[in-house]
Amino acid sequence: MAVIQDVHGHGHDHPTGIMRWLTTTNHKDIGTLYLCFSLVMLFVGGFLAMGIRAELFMPGIQILEPEVFNSFTTLHGLIMVFGAVMPAWVGFANWQVPLMIGAPDMAFARLNNWSFWLLPVAALLLITSFFVPGGAAAGGWTFYPPLSTQGGMGTDMMLFAVHILGMSSIMGSINIITTILNMRAPGMTLMKMPMFVWTWLITAYLLVLVMPVLAGAVTMVLTDRNFGTSFFNAAGGGDPVMFQHIFWFFGHPEVYIMILPAFGVVSEIIPTFSRKPLFGYSSMVYATASIALLSCFVWAHHMFTAGMPVAGQLFFMYATMLIAVPTGVKVFNWTATMWRGSMTFEVPMLFSIGFIFLFVIGGFSGVVCAIVPVDIQVQDTYYVIAHFHYVLVSGALFALFAGAYYWLPKWTGHMYDESLGKWHFWLSMVFFNVAFFVQHFLGLAGMPRRIPDYALQFADFNMISSIGAFGFGLTQLLFVYIVIKCVRGGEKAADKTWEGATTLEWTHLPSPAPYHSFETPPVVK
Repeated sequence: MAVIQDVHGHGHDHPTGIMRWLTTTNHKDIGTLYLCFSLVMLFVGGFLAMGIRAELFMPGIQILEPEVFNSFTTLHGLIMVFGAVMPAWVGFANWQVPLMIGAPDMAFARLNNWSFWLLPVAALLLITSFFVPGGAAAGGWTFYPPLSTQGGMGTDMMLFAVHILGMSSIMGSINIITTILNMRAPGMTLMKMPMFVWTWLITAYLLVLVMPVLAGAVTMVLTDRNFGTSFFNAAGGGDPVMFQHIFWFFGHPEVYIMILPAFGVVSEIIPTFSRKPLFGYSSMVYATASIALLSCFVWAHHMFTAGMPVAGQLFFMYATMLIAVPTGVKVFNWTATMWRGSMTFEVPMLFSIGFIFLFVIGGFSGVVCAIVPVDIQVQDTYYVIAHFHYVLVSGALFALFAGAYYWLPKWTGHMYDESLGKWHFWLSMVFFNVAFFVQHFLGLAGMPRRIPDYALQFADFNMISSIGAFGFGLTQLLFVYIVIKCVRGGEKAADKTWEGATTLEWTHLPSPAPYHSFETPPVVK
């Protein structure tokens, strides 16, 4: 312990080493913890994905027995959603939101610490559920009954882990909402906030709305399993389809919880490297809010084959198509920001443009899935796998990479290796498309998902997909090397890292252009 004197000359014990990280209430330290945790989980989830693709490299059972394969698919989905993407975005929020709004720290500093340290506990429960008898093979990351109401202790451990992860998310969201609404610098009105802060404010409200719904669903499954209730047991008067309604009322907004902060990051980066203010700031704010609101009315498009009245199918089809409108507004605004700008293509900009290009492909395949007759054909095939990986890998993950490269100089004081970063982008871009584009064809040809063995007609595309997946996974080791090299002392970053990319003085721009997130936030007069 080091003794630190305060302004009055009194000595205080100040923890160092591991105790500093365990007890820290500094938003930057906690942001770093979130980001490191999510990077570890990315590789754990990636290892499971490699196992899945290795098994699917050829027809027949090669490496994984069907029960183990099922556990791999379940844990891959849960770890990637709850362990990799969401904690990474909370890490970005912890680092950037106080800096962007001129706050000294997060509103509830100790709650912030607690919400992080719940994550390793939940991750441990989740991963060890694989090793107990029966494993965590509860019918995929959606854990539908009756699959999740059967099975051994591994399923209970998995469900408890999801509960704890949800608690962490709710506490983090309350913290972010309170910080943004109550701790902005004088004059920093809501419509002067940077887009990243706006997207996180809306995301946090979504989390507070839908996470308790997931908690209710998980609690009912646990009581069905252990206390003899029959919420989802048809023999006792329950309804397994009710679980799908409850789960997807959480599950669809969850997709936007993972993608809205990505929209915010891209809205920060594109103006910087286009040397222009963001086109249509207020329309971007309203589009983000519209997406969040509409996401709560489209959940049953995951259930078109579950036996829904035609009127219900029509409502959810039209509502799903409607959500493409505000999403399209954002894409056109980014394009308009780049239009006739003095663009340069540093790594954050490359990942942002890659994000837009691939996310639009994922959006189009989503509109295809919204058409009821088409969805009935492609339901539970690899077409759906291709769709949501285009949204979440080339969407959330590419935006995470973009944000990491953009803010690493600010976080570490060192510049990353630009040429290695470009290698990382191009290898990721090529291998991602090799891995997932062919899965559209597999799905249209009728290959079901979540199966370890398949007909010979699907062999070629599966082999291509597996090669792409292994290439994409190995490429991310390059990202780890770039980050470690940067942290350990790359070239010293300038005080205003991207000043060369921002020839405009933001103070001279018409309101409500937000100041740039890599500068010390001004007091807005």
